[in-house]
Amino acid sequence: MMDVNSAGILFPGQGAQSIGMGRWLCDTYPIARELFDSASQVLGYDLAELCQNGPVQQLDATEFSQPALFTVGMAAAQVLQSEFPERLKNITAAAGLSLGEYTAVCFAGGLGFSDALKLVQRRGQAMQAAADAVDSGMASVIGMELDPLTVLCDETRTADEVLRCANLLCPGNIAVSGHRSALQRLAPAATAAGAMKVIPLSVAGAFHTVLMQPAVAALEQALAEIPIQDTRIPVYSNVDAAPHQSADEIRQLLSKQVTQPVLWEASVRRMIADGIEGFLEVGTGRVLRGTLKRIERKFPSDGFGDE
Repeated sequence: MMDVNSAGILFPGQGAQSIGMGRWLCDTYPIARELFDSASQVLGYDLAELCQNGPVQQLDATEFSQPALFTVGMAAAQVLQSEFPERLKNITAAAGLSLGEYTAVCFAGGLGFSDALKLVQRRGQAMQAAADAVDSGMASVIGMELDPLTVLCDETRTADEVLRCANLLCPGNIAVSGHRSALQRLAPAATAAGAMKVIPLSVAGAFHTVLMQPAVAALEQALAEIPIQDTRIPVYSNVDAAPHQSADEIRQLLSKQVTQPVLWEASVRRMIADGIEGFLEVGTGRVLRGTLKRIERKFPSDGFGDE
């Protein structure tokens, strides 16, 4: 456990899902199993069964992976609040990677669990529909910096293709998003330009680009229908890497998020500049702690959710 005065809680996003996630939480803590049961009632299918046993093709589908990751994150957070409150007593800010920002807003009191889950389900369905409309995807480019990679994307895509840096995760790790045809040309071009490797991501389409614009109207409608409150701690937005607590601001930023780049590295650096002394990653996997090591190598971090 970190011994710091001010810590930030972080929630992972899509791509962190894996078969078996949530099993330890459900097997060990009744409160987690109860939350999964509640989620299943809202969603209309057995979420724990899907998370723990798959099939992987269904879990990786956007409309299923987003509610699954959100529920695992909130289950882990509820276990912390119930069983290990001392690990949360110094949490003064929250952030989440893409989908994880919804978990962060819920943890910070901006959304109730059932409302947030319905919102995440509708977000996933809208993004899945937008992804199904065009052959697109994402890939992580390892070992290139933002400026040369941005130039390479512009040089690689044709005039009628989308290809852009979409997730600015940490130095040397940037996710590129766009048409599948452009991504296929980018991989050898990036390697030739000095990238260590290019890794396709387990997502349905070109998230955080204009190709997700068809999802915006459905998401805006869902956000307008679901109550959002001011949060008790700041939530750092993917869109502008700044802290927000106003319900109106959070609603507007969440609607912009699906088409805008994820400013993850900038968000982490802003949190550190604002006084955060350590981070707690809550949910499944270690993806965010991996980015932290590339942003500030010796900065304290811990995790909870997978054992």
